[in-house]
Amino acid sequence: MAESAKALETSARILDAAEKLFVEHGFHATSMRLITQAAGVNIAAVNYYFGSKDGLFKAVFERRAEPFSQLMLAHLDEAERVNPVPSALQIVHAFTNAALQMGNEPDYGGQLFVKLLARTFVEPHPALKESMPRRYGEVSRRYIAALGRAMPHLSELELHWRFHFLSSALFNAFAGNNVLRLFMAQPIVNARDPELVARMLLPFVVAGLNAPSAG
Repeated sequence: MAESAKALETSARILDAAEKLFVEHGFHATSMRLITQAAGVNIAAVNYYFGSKDGLFKAVFERRAEPFSQLMLAHLDEAERVNPVPSALQIVHAFTNAALQMGNEPDYGGQLFVKLLARTFVEPHPALKESMPRRYGEVSRRYIAALGRAMPHLSELELHWRFHFLSSALFNAFAGNNVLRLFMAQPIVNARDPELVARMLLPFVVAGLNAPSAG
């Protein structure tokens, strides 16, 4: 029992260290040496628990993916319980509230996992080619279907494009990426306050979702 507890503690320490380093440096720039130093283990331990660096990267996601997908679905379930055909605003509220809850609760990975998700969108990795659709496919289908009921005048193609823009905007915004820092010395935008990000982003995204069909 003690050995099992020690094994769980060691693997969790490796996952925590790798998650932080993948966010800071990206997959390719994060060496196994950096990971083992941060976790206080040797490379044999990483290989024993995860098989390889690719396996470790996949495990970092798998640990958070299922709880987060269930959280996303639970918020949409609640929106549909209140209103069987929720509006675009209510659907985006469900999405943002799930992201806010994830960012505020360490059990879901906190802001670190939000940032890792956003980074992975920019730098996709082959190790997640199968696991990401398996974990988030149902979430995407449910949210796209809800948007379709809210905006029946849109084609399936447009619904998928708008969900693409919705998810891209939300995850990049919640990741704290402040593009204005590239163009302005002292931007007044505070991209590191998730509550403020959600409040400012909501009307912008909803307006885009409710825009007329592109034809």
